Amino acid sequence: MSDPQSLIISVVLVLVTVAFVSWIGKAKSKRIKLLLDWFPAILFAYVIPAAFTHAFGIDLSKVILHDWSKTWIIPFTILSVMSALSFRQLKIVGIKPILVFVSGSFVIATLPVLLVVIFGIIDPQNNVMFLEQAYWKGLAPIVGGWIGGSTSQLVLKELAATPEDLFLSILVLDNILVNIWTILMFQFIKRSEKINSAWGIDSEIPVVEPPKSKNGLSIYKINLLTLGSILMIMVLTFFIQMSFLMSIVVLSAVGILLGNLIPAWNHKLVLKMAGFSIVLIMAILGLKLDFQNLSLPINLVILVLVWLLLHFGFMLLVARILKTNVAWVAIGSMANLGGISTAPAVTSAYKEELMPHAIVLAILSMVTGTSWGMLTVFLFGLLAG
Repeated sequence: MSDPQSLIISVVLVLVTVAFVSWIGKAKSKRIKLLLDWFPAILFAYVIPAAFTHAFGIDLSKVILHDWSKTWIIPFTILSVMSALSFRQLKIVGIKPILVFVSGSFVIATLPVLLVVIFGIIDPQNNVMFLEQAYWKGLAPIVGGWIGGSTSQLVLKELAATPEDLFLSILVLDNILVNIWTILMFQFIKRSEKINSAWGIDSEIPVVEPPKSKNGLSIYKINLLTLGSILMIMVLTFFIQMSFLMSIVVLSAVGILLGNLIPAWNHKLVLKMAGFSIVLIMAILGLKLDFQNLSLPINLVILVLVWLLLHFGFMLLVARILKTNVAWVAIGSMANLGGISTAPAVTSAYKEELMPHAIVLAILSMVTGTSWGMLTVFLFGLLAG
C-alpha cells in the first residue's frame, strides 16, 4: 500500500473513531452507559483503529499522521490544557500528591533490580536468563518508556546496549501493558471515593474557578481572543526550532501565562478543545497497536507484571500513610506510565478541572525519566558485575 493510500485510510479511520467516541460518550441508552462503566468512551479511540488494522492486516504505524500528532496536536493540547489552569489552582498539586507520584517513579526505577534478585533465589535459571544472557537490558528501556516516554526509552536502549530483537519485543509488551493499565486506572479513579471513605481520607479537592471577566466583552470577542491567541502561538512555534520536550515545557509555561494574564480568557473553552484533541491523539496512537510480534520468556513477562502491580501497591500505601486522596494514585501512575496523552484522559474521568495538574506531573515524569533509568542501569551494572 502506497503512502498516500495509508494516509487517507488513517485520516478517515481517526475521524470516524473520534466521531464515534463523541457519539457514544453522549448516548443515553442504559446498555451503553453500563458498557461505559467498564470501558470508558475515550478508550474506544485505542480499540477501533487497532481492531481495524488487525482485521485487514494493514500497518499504519509509520504514517505521517504520527509525526503531525507529535509536532502539532500534542503541543496544541498542552497549550490548551495549561491555559485552563489558574495560579490559584496550582496549590492543589501540593507536596502530598507529588510525594505519591515520586514514590511511583522510585519503585519503577529500583524494583526490577530487586525482583531479578528474588527471581534468581527462587530459581537459579533466572539468574542465567537475566544476568548471563543479559535480559535485564530489556528492563532498562521499560523504565525510560514508563517514566520519561519514548525519548528516554531510546536513550536507555543505547545506554544499556539492548539488542534490537529484545527491544522490539519489549516495545510490544510495553504497549499491551500500558493500554491495559489505562483501562484499569479509568476504573480505579472512578471508584476512588469508596476507598477514601473506607480509609477515612478526606477526598475533597477544592477546584478554584478562575475569576470571571468584568470587562464587559461579549462571548464572541472572548472566544475570538482565546482562539486567536492559541493559533498565533502555534504558528510561532513553526518558526522556532525546539525539541519535543522543550516545546512541551515552553508551551506549558506560555499556557499558564495566557490563562492568568488575560482577564477575558475563556478557560472552559480551552478545556473543551483539549478534551477533543486528547481523543484525537489517542485515536492516532491506536494506529500503532500491534500484538503479533511478542516473543519473550514467560518469566520476564511475569516479572514485569509483578513490577507493575507493586508500583501501584506502593503508591497506594504512600497515599494511605499521607492520608491523601487516592485519586492521585491513578493520576500519578498514569503520569508515570502513560504520560502527556493518557494522564489527563484518565484524570478527566474523575474531575476535568484537574487535567492541567495531571499534565504538570506528566511533564515532571518526562523531565526525570532518563535520570531514573540511568539509576536502573547503574544498579543492574553492579548486580551483573
